[in-house]
Amino acid sequence: MASQERITVHNLAGKFLPYLKNTSDDAIPNYLNSLKFRQDHGLVDTRLALGYGAFAVAGACFLWDYKFGFEETKWLTAGAVALYSLLNGLLTYWIAYVEAGTVYQGTAPDGSKISIATSTKKNVPIYNVKITLTPPASKEKGKGAKQEKKTIELARPFTKWFDVQGHFVAPPFQTMLATSVPVIGKADPKRAVVTDDSGLMNADAATLDALLASSSEATGADATAGKKTKRRKA
Repeated sequence: MASQERITVHNLAGKFLPYLKNTSDDAIPNYLNSLKFRQDHGLVDTRLALGYGAFAVAGACFLWDYKFGFEETKWLTAGAVALYSLLNGLLTYWIAYVEAGTVYQGTAPDGSKISIATSTKKNVPIYNVKITLTPPASKEKGKGAKQEKKTIELARPFTKWFDVQGHFVAPPFQTMLATSVPVIGKADPKRAVVTDDSGLMNADAATLDALLASSSEATGADATAGKKTKRRKA
């Protein structure tokens, strides 16, 4: 049986980059929903509606052309083509400019609105995360009052939460979000890492164990690679 290809720190910028991003993207809603965040599926529902709408138009066009012939339905077909093009244009615009890489929208337990968009650059194994927070409307200002949005931008290497074998390690990933985003840290204080005056990290045991294990595996892999290099030189 052929062995599975390993994802090492040396080839993260290659063909595995989409896998690393997609796996990290999928982990965000799983984590936040487990903290009692309420996810808003409006963006995804709109995208699906546009996509299925275009598919339905194309299917209907085929059926009436097959049943009645082109001559009898050519004007109807022309209208269907125009509608199909419009729906596809709207879908492209929606994905590129409205969703714009958004992987999560929802409401935190304290009522804050949160939107998370992610991106990567070609052959660069850095996970770029943009978090937009909108605080809940205060009773003093009223519901109609405009709330100031806060944006947090993060850029972290995938090696922070993927081990040398390509396995996703959840605690470091969750710690990054809980430490960097106040509303997430408030909902999951055990994952929020703080630094005391001595510069030491205060985190829960599970997080520290995961970080230590990941670091140990990386060190062991580097040591093994070093031995192989020395043998070849000899």
